Amino acid sequence: MAMGRLREAGQVPPAEINMVPLIDVMLVLLVIFMVTAPLITHAVKLDLPHASSAPVTAADKVALSIDAAGQTFWDGKPLTPEELKVRLVELGRSAPGTELHLYADESTRYAVLAGLMAEASSAGLAKIGFVSVPKPL
Repeated sequence: MAMGRLREAGQVPPAEINMVPLIDVMLVLLVIFMVTAPLITHAVKLDLPHASSAPVTAADKVALSIDAAGQTFWDGKPLTPEELKVRLVELGRSAPGTELHLYADESTRYAVLAGLMAEASSAGLAKIGFVSVPKPL
């Protein structure tokens, strides 16, 4: 009914859109996104390894195998736990960049693997990789 009165009085309604409410809504949305954006990203600080395209040579790796009973093998030769410690310390002194490739039986206890990794770390060897066989399709 108000429109009818404007026409009768000879006034024309404004033909432009009032931008103030739209700007207010935009600013509120901007503030909401600025507050919630840091909450959405869950950044975990990691020291990721740097990849190189150089192929691994036989001198750069040692294959450590552990069977289900916990027996350790150094490049296929059986070792006692004392011999393993000695070899890890020698390898850590002579070539600390050597990679250890762990071939562990799937039923090997975690305590055996954790102990082996702790010994390798204390000997100065930081590159340890677990080798697995992919599942057949």
